[in-house]
Amino acid sequence: MRLYYPDHEALTALNGSNFELILDVPNSDIQRIASNQSEADTWVDNNVRNYTKGVRFRYISVGNEVNYSDTSAGFVLPAMRNMERAVSDLGIKVSTTIGTSGFNWFPPSDALFTSNFRIFIDPVLSFLVIKKSPLLVNIDTYFTYVNTRDLSLEYALLTSNKTLFSDGSYSYRDLFLTLLDTMYAALEESRAGSVKIVVAESGWPTSGGTAASEDNARTYVNNLIRIVKSGSPRRPELPIETYLLLDFDVSFQNNC
Repeated sequence: MRLYYPDHEALTALNGSNFELILDVPNSDIQRIASNQSEADTWVDNNVRNYTKGVRFRYISVGNEVNYSDTSAGFVLPAMRNMERAVSDLGIKVSTTIGTSGFNWFPPSDALFTSNFRIFIDPVLSFLVIKKSPLLVNIDTYFTYVNTRDLSLEYALLTSNKTLFSDGSYSYRDLFLTLLDTMYAALEESRAGSVKIVVAESGWPTSGGTAASEDNARTYVNNLIRIVKSGSPRRPELPIETYLLLDFDVSFQNNC
């Protein structure tokens, strides 16, 4: 499960549950937490330590899809360092969440982060390598589908039973694994191939846009649950740790 901000009612409701949780530090809090260690310690005391007896915190995400041009971009890594020190005794990994817009994605083997994005992400990746923490990635196949010409719906909904294209020795029949392996290839090109990817968000909208429906959302989620058990062509030995985004409206998310 993922909480995009510290929702204390939700944290209380999760007490005693078996859910593993990603908890986000909102983008608006990043600069403050980066400013000094006491801010990170206080944030963790209020939003994590008060709930650790009953809630299974797995990751802290410092920000969600921070863009290299955002004012908070330069504060992400200092905030991650402060947050990592604040939770060092709790066994919680600290990372940040990125989207799939910061790199060229086809074919996967040619993937690389854009030069501007690398200025932001390379120091973050070095931190993740040292700490053996994963990179959290939102793989929103729906938005790639609607914003890219000539992508078939079956490719996006993960329903194809045949290989749609090959990339060297790797074969692909769905968009989710294509985007995931694109990210792995970009990590390798950035000398961060040891970093594991955790899919922090993936789903399909039930309304509000092209091909958005409850049936398509159900189809996507069911196929995704099946696919993530087996790994990707580039990482077949690793089941894909994935957090589902359920029942969302395109128009609502675009306005968030």
